[in-house]
Amino acid sequence: MKIVHTSDWHLGHTLYNYDRSEEQQAMLLQLTDLVREEQPDLFLLCGDVYHTPQPSAAVQTLFTNALVAIHEACPGMTVVVTAGNHDSGTKHEIFSTPWRSLNVHTIGCVDSGRKEELIVELPGRGYVIAVPYVNERNMPEGLLQDLLDAVSERNKEQLPVILSAHTTVSGCDFTGHEQASERTVGGIDAYDLEEMGSGYDYLALGHIHHAQFVHGGQHRVRYSGTPLPVSFDESYPHSVSIVELGVHGETPRVREVEIHNPHPLVTLPTEGTLPWEEARQLLGAFPDDLEAYIRLRVAVDDFLPAEAQAEALRLVEGKKCRFCVIQTHRSAREQREAKVMTVQEFKTEQPIDLAQRYAEDIGMPFDDDLRELFRQTLEAVKEEDRI
Repeated sequence: MKIVHTSDWHLGHTLYNYDRSEEQQAMLLQLTDLVREEQPDLFLLCGDVYHTPQPSAAVQTLFTNALVAIHEACPGMTVVVTAGNHDSGTKHEIFSTPWRSLNVHTIGCVDSGRKEELIVELPGRGYVIAVPYVNERNMPEGLLQDLLDAVSERNKEQLPVILSAHTTVSGCDFTGHEQASERTVGGIDAYDLEEMGSGYDYLALGHIHHAQFVHGGQHRVRYSGTPLPVSFDESYPHSVSIVELGVHGETPRVREVEIHNPHPLVTLPTEGTLPWEEARQLLGAFPDDLEAYIRLRVAVDDFLPAEAQAEALRLVEGKKCRFCVIQTHRSAREQREAKVMTVQEFKTEQPIDLAQRYAEDIGMPFDDDLRELFRQTLEAVKEEDRI
């Protein structure tokens, strides 16, 4: 059984208000060509098809056309698409009936009374247990193991069993994700690997953007990662996974196929930071004909010049690159140790002093105009309390 495992397309994503539909279209064309070349038995898309629960009509059309093209590249292939935490689960199921005519299964929700609908059988090839994203509070207890046990009873031919899910698994590498920790990534609490049940041959995961095998999964538990980067911090190759499975119990054979991004995300300098004057020279020297998104990393002792953003935009005029953002880093000698206060000490602080300290910590000038605006806002809040 051969599988194309992918996830986290995030169609409709924009980068600093730049439209990315051209890159997304290029990615989808590469996937279609890959399917045509590999002729897999299963195409598995493990969540976060869209970047928002309410994608535009144009973005939904982009996905629909891509899915039809992928089907036509290998008409005998089964396609399974599950919803992720960025998707609307109910929207995924609206057109599930007509999609079946193309052997496409779109699964958006978990209904404890219809658990069997999460099992997709590929006759003579294997079984897919396709579980969409479910908030942990709404996940039926023991669902995954119940589904695995149900497949085990039906699997008389000892065919391979694939479990798919969109979640965080403990021990994964969440590099590139904001507000992430060992226990929570992207607002999804981590499951220990043991909680995912037993009896699968391959656990196909979505949600984490870095392609990887999960430690402790015995080469059976894998995030395919996103085929296109969503942020500058995802500074690693982006790909889809080709998975080949023999009989039930055999270790999967996996290889990565890298996806080319026609507009790469570039950070200048590639390592460390530079003072503004050196950073602007580096930006000015960036090749005119190279299509890319640009982030500058700038070291500041005090504050970034007020005209820096406008100057950066001027420097890329006539170039094919797109300037996005200046990321500032205060030098070590300017960084002061955070003040730890007790509750009583906090209550004695004046609001304007706390605001000024916060502004200093993030490198924002707290000038007389901002001080006056803060005072007016504080007075308005006090007046509202008196009404």
